[in-house]
Amino acid sequence: MGANSGKQSGSEDSDVSMRTLSTPSPALILPRCSPAFFNGSSTSSSSFTAETVAMVHSPPPAGLTHPQRCLRQPRDQQGALIDILPDHAFLQIFSHLPTNQLCRCARVCRRWYNLAWDPRLWRTVQLAGDVLHVDRALRVLTRRLCQDTPNVCLTLETVVVSGCRRLTDRGLYTVAQCCPELRRLEMAGCYNVSNEAVFEVVSRCPNLEHLDISGCSKVTCISLTQEASVKLSPLHGQQISIRYLDMTDCFALEDEGLHTIAAHCTQLTHLYLRRCVRLTDEGLRFLVIYCTSIRELSVSDCRFVSDFGLREIAKLEGHLRYLSIAHCGRITDVGVRYIAKYCIRLRYLNARGCEGLTDHGIEHLAKSCLKLKSLDIGKCPLVSDAGLELLALNSFNLKRLSVKACESITGRGLQVVAANCFDLQLLNVQDCDVPLEALRFVKRHCKRCVIEHTNPAFF
Repeated sequence: MGANSGKQSGSEDSDVSMRTLSTPSPALILPRCSPAFFNGSSTSSSSFTAETVAMVHSPPPAGLTHPQRCLRQPRDQQGALIDILPDHAFLQIFSHLPTNQLCRCARVCRRWYNLAWDPRLWRTVQLAGDVLHVDRALRVLTRRLCQDTPNVCLTLETVVVSGCRRLTDRGLYTVAQCCPELRRLEMAGCYNVSNEAVFEVVSRCPNLEHLDISGCSKVTCISLTQEASVKLSPLHGQQISIRYLDMTDCFALEDEGLHTIAAHCTQLTHLYLRRCVRLTDEGLRFLVIYCTSIRELSVSDCRFVSDFGLREIAKLEGHLRYLSIAHCGRITDVGVRYIAKYCIRLRYLNARGCEGLTDHGIEHLAKSCLKLKSLDIGKCPLVSDAGLELLALNSFNLKRLSVKACESITGRGLQVVAANCFDLQLLNVQDCDVPLEALRFVKRHCKRCVIEHTNPAFF
């Protein structure tokens, strides 16, 4: 193709130019000063201070339809060796490239243009960078992807714009209007996004299952727009199909907002509410009423959650596998006993910093949650060797244990754990007064165990 490109007729060249004009420039993704793709380097756009611009690139100059045409070649040479590769090989290579590099490849020549915009390569769009003008990038990319199916991108299923701090509601409106088949949206740290834009996305994208809005501090609720609610029939129930929701660091979320989320997102199985500091036990009561299939739940650093909240969470019963209540200072053995009694299939519990937890709470966990594999009780000063012994004698499947900064833990309790939990893979005893002999005993009995410690004599 390289040597024959100069023999194309004028009409064909004109056609290539018109088609190429609609291809988004890599300047959408990286500033103009970013290194060329063929140099083999890919510098993050966040390292540049130049303003990114949204533009459509011009056609390649005549005679430069391939990156190696700039090198002088004998006239009898038939083309570059890369031209020998079949289309499916190119597609396999292009499938490993990020969004910005695919845009670069589309500018090389007509063949690469057609291959780079193959719909099978555009199931995911991933953008990153503090200086990226992400709203404009999304608008131009979706415009190109809608070329064959006007107004909609039927192939795009995943959009990742986490860390793009310049993302606004305008960019989300573009996604909502053009991507009806969207299944996954990640926009962690995009603090300029508001409730209205999120409502628009969940209303226009009925297949959306995974939503990460952690760090979006303006988002206080998730619901359908009023227009979408009117259109839905009563039999539909005005439900949202989201199963995975991460609202970590959504500081403005309150009980009423969680009530609305639970009422609309009844299919939730994974919910993370870390550092949603305004939530209380009342919000958890609403959650359990509507979302009965939650498997993973985190309310870490929600300081108003108490034993009454754990009593509500315990109503999830056998569905709950993962629970994080780290640094919830109002939780005691009473709340943990509720969890142990009803959530017998619990696999993971993070209770770090729950200073009201004692050996009695550990006893209930050990005797009821026999499938427990990971337990973090670091910074629980009332947990002692007696609690560890009860844990070791009942939780034979334990693989990860953290007792970091537990002042009452000594070598005796650790030795009992090592002698019974042969599958232990991680043990954190940092800032614990554990003798060297106990650490060596653990290492002898648990060959694959990684020990995190602060004893300089043990290695």
